[in-house]
Amino acid sequence: MNVIWIVSDTFRRDHLGCYGNKIIHTPSLDALAAKSVRFERYYAASFPTMPTRADHFTGRWTGCFMRWEPLPRGQVTLAQILRRNGFHTAAVVDTPFYLRGSMNYDRGFRSFIEVLGQEYWLRAVGDDMRQAWRFESDRFAPQTFTKAMGWLEQHYKEDFFLYIDAWDPHEPWDAPNYYTELYWPGYDGELIDPLYSYWQDVPGFTEEKVKKAHACYCGELTMVDTWVGYFLRQVENMGLMEKTAIIFTTDHGFYFGEHGGLFGKMTRAKPSAVPYWEEIGRAGGWTRSPLYEEAIACPLLIYLPGVQPGVCHGLTSAIDLMPTVLDVMGQEVPAQVDGRSLLSMIQDTNLKGREFVISAGPFSNPADTASLVDSQTRLDTAGSDTTVTTDEWSLLYSVTGAPLLYHLPSDPQQEKNIISQRPEVAGELHQLLVKFMDETNLPPHLREPRLELKL
Repeated sequence: MNVIWIVSDTFRRDHLGCYGNKIIHTPSLDALAAKSVRFERYYAASFPTMPTRADHFTGRWTGCFMRWEPLPRGQVTLAQILRRNGFHTAAVVDTPFYLRGSMNYDRGFRSFIEVLGQEYWLRAVGDDMRQAWRFESDRFAPQTFTKAMGWLEQHYKEDFFLYIDAWDPHEPWDAPNYYTELYWPGYDGELIDPLYSYWQDVPGFTEEKVKKAHACYCGELTMVDTWVGYFLRQVENMGLMEKTAIIFTTDHGFYFGEHGGLFGKMTRAKPSAVPYWEEIGRAGGWTRSPLYEEAIACPLLIYLPGVQPGVCHGLTSAIDLMPTVLDVMGQEVPAQVDGRSLLSMIQDTNLKGREFVISAGPFSNPADTASLVDSQTRLDTAGSDTTVTTDEWSLLYSVTGAPLLYHLPSDPQQEKNIISQRPEVAGELHQLLVKFMDETNLPPHLREPRLELKL
């Protein structure tokens, strides 16, 4: 069995038609979902971009022992295992952090194709690159899927594992205007940088700008869906659907004004209209960045030849995908892997999932430094946030801030914090966090500040 694993960065689950969105155009992924098992309760583990890739490649809770950093020498990756066992392992990526700064996320791939350009997304250089674009196909997601199609033309008769990582719809949201016009008629081409703050805290910023940015995001999301469709049509034309499993997912979502005005996926200590990537060093740090559903509830579609399409409601985690791929490809899962194969849940969607899932940035304490989002070191003024999710409940835990508790079946938008009414539930979820820290051997200096639940 071959496996194609597609990651589209910052792709919100609630923006897909197959997950109930009636406005945003995602026909290609909706068609894939119609022949796949759709996971309704799949969550990010380590957060954000490269910590998720570390989880993907190792099947471990890497946020407990890694920051945003190169893969440690002793960590065996999915690609290494598969290559060692005779599969052609390939990756086509435009997410710009795989190799930059001595990152070694190409480990184990026999073919590694990097689409250059996303590393120049900063305004100073990015504007120059955009001036050279003439056609939709010049943009990064189209290039990435085109190169993946080219790789398949050369190798589709081999036994293979193909990992495709498109950074779109990550900002900057710069799809061709006709995509954005689907959601913002008369769009004038303005590019709006996310604030990574509450938009009301930035003088002169308006809710209208957040809505316009969201329209640009939706346009780019539809562009990605279009090129996923072109790619999947080639997979069908090559006769691969009978012998190839296909996975589609993301690393995390994004806030567009929810929860009091969040605009970004993290929050800065000093709200400003200046793009966060221009705040180098400790002067521009991070403050509390709560992980609500919009950020951590991710889409997961898994197509497996011969398996009846369906919907799985059990809790699952990003760390579960690595052992799932090994299981689907008939390979043994190493003992050090923390994840659980989802193959049995794919074959029987009525099976229960995990008791709980943990979603967190790499564990850190207040006043630590953190290299997140763009590999720049900044002060973490609040320490990393952690969310504990069960079938019914969501506890947003912080070392420095007040915890938040939500009952997801009755409050899916997490608008009513009921921790004062249900402190016993909060206590139970906090004990799950303690259990998790014990099982993962979280270092004492990170574990001890999280042993108390301050109500």
